[in-house]
Amino acid sequence: MDEVYHELLDYEAALEQNNRALEESQQFISSVLNSISDVLIVCNRGGIIEDLNPSLLKLTGRTESELRGRSILELLADAPSRQTMEKHLVEHADESLSDCELQLRSAGGQPVPVALSCTARVSITGRRLGTVVTGRPVGELRKAYSALRQAHEDLKRTQQQLLHSEKMASLGRLVAGVAHELNNPISFVLGNVAALKRYLARIERYLGAAHGVPLSEDMVRLRARLGIDRLLADLPSLIEGTLEGAERTRDVVDGLRRFSAPGTDAKQSIDLVPVIERAVNWVSKAAPDNFQLELLLPASIPLVANAGQMQQVIMNLVQNAVDATAGCSPGRLTISGRCEPGRAILEFADNGTGIAAADLPKIFDPFFTTKPVGKGTGLGLSISYGIVEQHGGALSAGQHAGGGAIFTLTLPLREATAREPTARQSLP
Repeated sequence: MDEVYHELLDYEAALEQNNRALEESQQFISSVLNSISDVLIVCNRGGIIEDLNPSLLKLTGRTESELRGRSILELLADAPSRQTMEKHLVEHADESLSDCELQLRSAGGQPVPVALSCTARVSITGRRLGTVVTGRPVGELRKAYSALRQAHEDLKRTQQQLLHSEKMASLGRLVAGVAHELNNPISFVLGNVAALKRYLARIERYLGAAHGVPLSEDMVRLRARLGIDRLLADLPSLIEGTLEGAERTRDVVDGLRRFSAPGTDAKQSIDLVPVIERAVNWVSKAAPDNFQLELLLPASIPLVANAGQMQQVIMNLVQNAVDATAGCSPGRLTISGRCEPGRAILEFADNGTGIAAADLPKIFDPFFTTKPVGKGTGLGLSISYGIVEQHGGALSAGQHAGGGAIFTLTLPLREATAREPTARQSLP
């Protein structure tokens, strides 16, 4: 009897130990099921719910007692979803179903798209006992995917900006050296042409006095053969043309210096609207007769800026539009502007050939141009880009929805204003 009694005690101790292990295992499994954010449903072979987790209760708004013993088909919100689930339970229960989007009835009675996965539940001997269904609302997946895609786009945009900034810094150092080398010979040309202009007046005076004296027939014939009168008539225009070309070259060099050494020009309070109108009038004088230009500007665009540099930017954008629409009949440019809180936005939309997608990333690079040889230096847009950046703004280019190119110029306002644009004038 003592031996039997001791065996019973040992059996009872082992049983208590096994019970404690079983309780700990059940608590572990319960804690895991409760912490799973995905929906979890355990069904028997007939699709009757045997177990579930709190995520399903939260999604459906029903209690555990209401769902246990009910068919999983009752959770589905529409007939196609019920047919899909029933077909799987009856015909393909031994197979796995992955990420099948079905409509689940939510707590408010509204259908919620859920990506469900079904896996057969088997015993130790391999006999199928039922099905385990897991899933997650598709809205959460789409939201997570959208956030991931947005983060990826932001990362690519930031990388492009960093690459562009580094490239512009390197080119700025290169341009600074070029501008320095060009400055001295341009100064020589300007000085010499100015002196030649003064000398011409003296030469004309002297020749006028000499021609007032009766000349021999040989001198008269020589004068006619050499075309002295025609040369004297052409010299003023030749000198003026040379002076103008030298000054324009000097302006380009000054632009290069501003590009490579930002922040050296004084800024003051200005109204950008008169600056735009003045720039437009200057460029329009040399534009083809059929070129049409329309201004849609607010009454005022108050900025703190350098008026000369802003005029240079506007003239460059207008001139580019004139060149881009040379093959159009008629060529057309619309300059529209508006003031938003803290910033002014100007859009230059033309009906030209537009900008090729491959050229868009390079359009503001120094010395890059799509114009024929001799028609452009590739400096205008890069210098304009640098000027706008110095003023705390941005200049971008793109394809216009109606065809042609569109350049968008954004500048900080002197004060927050938001006036509606009004049509100011249309220039032929």
